Amino acid sequence: MKNFLEIPRIASLPSLAADVANVLDSLNVEFHPIDIVNWPNEYPYCPNAVFRIAWCPDGLLLHYKVTEQHVRARYNVDNSDVWTDSCVECFIRNADSDSYYNIECNCIGTILVGMGAVGDRCRLSQEEMALVQRWSSLGDVPFEERSDINSWEVALIVPAALFARQPLCLESGATLYANFYKCGDGLSVPHYISWAPIEAPKPNFHRPDCFAEVVLS
Repeated sequence: MKNFLEIPRIASLPSLAADVANVLDSLNVEFHPIDIVNWPNEYPYCPNAVFRIAWCPDGLLLHYKVTEQHVRARYNVDNSDVWTDSCVECFIRNADSDSYYNIECNCIGTILVGMGAVGDRCRLSQEEMALVQRWSSLGDVPFEERSDINSWEVALIVPAALFARQPLCLESGATLYANFYKCGDGLSVPHYISWAPIEAPKPNFHRPDCFAEVVLS
């Protein structure tokens, strides 16, 4: 069972999201599988999805790679229903807080970011989400579900300023709690897979009690 991740430190954030992969490659930052099928009877499909993450006091880098049967990118406006597209997600919180951030990104770099505790959450503004730089191997033009495209990547530069409403503890040795997901609620083969396991009777990623420990090296 996955219950721990050490996140490597980088010297600084790159200027462009298109450079994230090269920065992480140069530091040999490894990928981690998103491969836990939490509801195998109802949703057995498990696409190939991996992520890697790095940090510095100025923010986080996220890089995902996905191969799946069908790909969809209907939404290109932030704060829209990106989880119904081909979507990857990072949910993260401080160790001493019930509030958490959910950073959701579809395969063309459209994002949704929310924060708060379960039952008391809000979405960040368009101005706040504009702080996140994105790169996608598929560009940024929306499209309906396709089966002739199977593999894609997205990279995000998430500045510390995004966490202004409740600052994330970006310090060496800090312990955070997080989970990482791949979903596609609106695809012809919907799926809900995670990095750390989720104990819930039906698909529900908003389970901070199921986040796993991550430590900033």
